[in-house]
Amino acid sequence: MRIVITEFISLDGVVQAPGGPEEDTDGGFAHGGWSHAYFDPEVLGGAFDATLEKAGGLLYGRRTWQTMAEAWSRRAGDAFADRINGLPKYVVSGTLGESDLTWNNSRLLPSGEAVARIRELRASEGGDLVTMGSSTLARTLLSEDLVDELQLLVMPVVLGGGKSIFPVDGTKRPFELASATAAKSGAQVCVYRRVSKAPAEA
Repeated sequence: MRIVITEFISLDGVVQAPGGPEEDTDGGFAHGGWSHAYFDPEVLGGAFDATLEKAGGLLYGRRTWQTMAEAWSRRAGDAFADRINGLPKYVVSGTLGESDLTWNNSRLLPSGEAVARIRELRASEGGDLVTMGSSTLARTLLSEDLVDELQLLVMPVVLGGGKSIFPVDGTKRPFELASATAAKSGAQVCVYRRVSKAPAEA
């Protein structure tokens, strides 16, 4: 299973709280919902649809899983809702128990063993294992060299600070641009795929 991270991201690399004002106010973040003005149903919505079509499972951190469960668990009747509700959902958490996972097809990955369990999933057969949001988890996956593809939904806005998915450990991790699609809103969907060997230095 390839691991694919998909994120709304600002020009300065912020991924925090794209969906709403109360989504994540850690650190006094005051711009929650910043992605809405730039969302293009055709280009960005189409990218999400295509990602879910190839997904064999969804991989979440606790906070994002709770947000998504609240938004989607009781919805039905459109293709996106039906697809996301039907997929297996793996939740990395050190505080939730199995009894808390009321959203159907959700499975707990205890935080202490999550990286090992994710390695096992990645080595198994199946569709893509897709991480949406979940900035702390995404950063861990990148730092552990477990990410096969980054799908960055780049919004034309600078937020001046907030959570990032990128490790700050001084390690170079090469990716190559597979595609870039611009929306009328000014947003871009940029898909980067991991390369096994960095390009030769000039």
